[in-house]
Amino acid sequence: MKSLLKIISNPKVADVFNGYPIEVRAKMNLLRNLVIETANELETIEELEETLKWGEPSFLCKTGSTLRMDWKKKTPDQYALYFKCTSKLVETFKKVFDGVFKFEGKRAIVFNLEDEIPAKELKLCIGAALNYHKVKKMPLLNIHY
Repeated sequence: MKSLLKIISNPKVADVFNGYPIEVRAKMNLLRNLVIETANELETIEELEETLKWGEPSFLCKTGSTLRMDWKKKTPDQYALYFKCTSKLVETFKKVFDGVFKFEGKRAIVFNLEDEIPAKELKLCIGAALNYHKVKKMPLLNIHY
């Protein structure tokens, strides 16, 4: 049985979330909760660090690749979940989830504020990122969809 997930959170992350407009904050909190929920469901993850990278809320764990998320004033109608662009994550997501998500190059899944997030599919992406060091050599990053 898995022990409780330990979350180490930098207090400055809350400041970033509090700085988002109200409608954006709800969407960003949904993304944050999906990351934490997914990490909690994965047997391989005992500790998740929530911090800031480039001023953006980010998640790190020993088995995975860094996940970042943000909303930017220059694109006020959208927000995104960012992945390390040198990984195979986004290129694999494009193959597995063709037509499910909108992507930005090799680095992000982008959502419009009015979009309904496909949570089941997004959690599979998040899980692949959090377990990236264990799945990077497996076909389709071991995503079963």
